[in-house]
Amino acid sequence: MIYILTTFINALNFMVPILLASIGEILTERSGIVNIGIEGILNLSAFTSAVAAFTTGNPFLGFVVGIATGALLGLVHGVLSTYLRGDQIIIGIGVNIVSYSIGVLGLIALWKQHGASPRIPSLPLISISEGLSISLLALVSPILAIAVWWFLTKTDIGLKIRACGEDPRAAEAMGIKVFRMQVMATVLGAMLSGVAGSYLVLGIVSQFVRGIAAGRGFIALANVAFSGWNPLIAILGAYIFGFLDALAISLQIAIGAIALAYPLRMIPYIGTLAIVSMFRWRARAPRYLGKPYIKE
Repeated sequence: MIYILTTFINALNFMVPILLASIGEILTERSGIVNIGIEGILNLSAFTSAVAAFTTGNPFLGFVVGIATGALLGLVHGVLSTYLRGDQIIIGIGVNIVSYSIGVLGLIALWKQHGASPRIPSLPLISISEGLSISLLALVSPILAIAVWWFLTKTDIGLKIRACGEDPRAAEAMGIKVFRMQVMATVLGAMLSGVAGSYLVLGIVSQFVRGIAAGRGFIALANVAFSGWNPLIAILGAYIFGFLDALAISLQIAIGAIALAYPLRMIPYIGTLAIVSMFRWRARAPRYLGKPYIKE
């Protein structure tokens, strides 16, 4: 019984980075910009937040630094994709490669390690019972998803962002600054991914590990399609991954077989991809998603 309860509680903790990255990408893609560099944003924001928290001993400062890192990467991606008309896929790939490399070089330069940093101060948890805790972000992230849904569907700025993703020429004819809106949406989305990356270090692992994102950025991209670009449905997709991730850990503890560690760790990735591939909501992508807008 304790394993079942622990699995469901831990699923809430583990869903956080997927959900935050997913709703951030939904916000970005609704503007017409696709950012496949989520994996890189997770890795680099995790690294910078780890460095800040380790050097200052303050996990909250590390958290802020991670968010700022996400915002900076989002700004770079947004400007290159809009004003400079760069290929959005190539830019995302570049972010993933550079961010991973910075993390590896940082581990060697700062801590003389190739795999993981020393222990880092972590964010406080809410204790439920002995040995069972939940992160505050596990409670806040679904609220953020609801807030993003409301922002995109009920506010004037949200509707302008969606108009840029559907028909930027018509949006500009209505007086909307298309590039400005797209850059803003990309920065906001990357900031949410920055929160997710910081949480990986300060809320789950308590140290920086090489490639700490471990494919979560790509799972988030799959979750965006699964949700039909709806932040509310993205909560379900993120929880599926979180539950399977927690289940894999519970099975490792229950079985206690080291040889099965790696096969069991594959469960959340294979399971999530299988589920989101089988069940897709009937919704189409924004019409101008990934297409550079060229003003006449």
